[in-house]
Amino acid sequence: MVNEPTTSAEFEKFAWRIDDFRNQNVMKLRSKSFKIRGCTWKILVYPLRRDVNHFSVYLMVGDSLPPYGWSRNTFFKLVLVNQVDRKKSIEKLTQQKFNGGHRSWGSFFLNLSDFHDHKQGYLVRNTCIIEAHICVSDIAQKTLVYPNCSPTHDSLPGGGHDQATESSSDDRDSSISPRTSGSSSAEGEARGLTLRELIDLESLEPEEAAFIPLLEEVCIWHPNLIQCQKKRSVRFRQWAFTSLGQVLHFLKTKKVKDMRDEDIKYLDGLWKELVKSSGFDLAWLQPYVESALGLKAYMERAKQLKKLKDSVVGLEIKMKRLRGELANAEKEFDVARRGLSEVRRGFNEMDVNAAIGYAMF
Repeated sequence: MVNEPTTSAEFEKFAWRIDDFRNQNVMKLRSKSFKIRGCTWKILVYPLRRDVNHFSVYLMVGDSLPPYGWSRNTFFKLVLVNQVDRKKSIEKLTQQKFNGGHRSWGSFFLNLSDFHDHKQGYLVRNTCIIEAHICVSDIAQKTLVYPNCSPTHDSLPGGGHDQATESSSDDRDSSISPRTSGSSSAEGEARGLTLRELIDLESLEPEEAAFIPLLEEVCIWHPNLIQCQKKRSVRFRQWAFTSLGQVLHFLKTKKVKDMRDEDIKYLDGLWKELVKSSGFDLAWLQPYVESALGLKAYMERAKQLKKLKDSVVGLEIKMKRLRGELANAEKEFDVARRGLSEVRRGFNEMDVNAAIGYAMF
């Protein structure tokens, strides 16, 4: 993702320790503000939802700055610390341009289920540690910033308005190639070739042409998408990128409430074919697709919950009515019982079957 400097860069570190993590009942967690080289920053953890199975971390601007007229080219690294084995800590290294429209940049780190597994070492005794390393040396100004790149404002499933696409990683992250001199030169070569040079735009249908902005954006952040298609035929490239565009468009435009069985079948078939045949490394996109494919179970459970909730509400209303009727019956019973006692007082019962008779005197 980033053209790394040939000499070592100096970083200043901020460590954020989040205690009692599982009891943080919020969608987003923000660190306190911290200053590095005169700039104010915050770390953002997002999203924290039960229907999303990925853990992402972002670096965001912490100042109250205007929506335009400023920018920061920043070379930084985000680290999810492994508290059991530091060598297994997950690092994402990149350089990005912050401005009024793009105040946060970040990346998917790992599946949320793995994060919550204390044996993995990232959440230990309900505590996790996240570090932001921001370059303070002049070498940061010499690194490459991709032109015209920006995060998506309308997020993929499970994202948010602070959503940003994935950043660079070390060789422990399967979504990015290992950092070797060979891969670095290959990425540099790939950046010399654009998507528009790989495919024939004139032959695209109007609905397919609508995918191009989405595809160009992800190719900026994942240049290996272009690299792996360079030696393919034009027809194959066309199919591969069009199929990827269909997936991106689906995730970008489809709302959770509108997901139907046929939508899930469509996405599942498209995704399986794309993963199997395209040659793309799509680990960065997989969490979002899995989240969308899991919506069927989520919606079914949501319907079941709604049905049970309606049933509970109905029974509660019925119980209140019956309690009211019982209370009234108890009052009537008490009145009747007191009346019976009063009538019985001084009343001598007789045999009603006996003759009335009369006296002979």
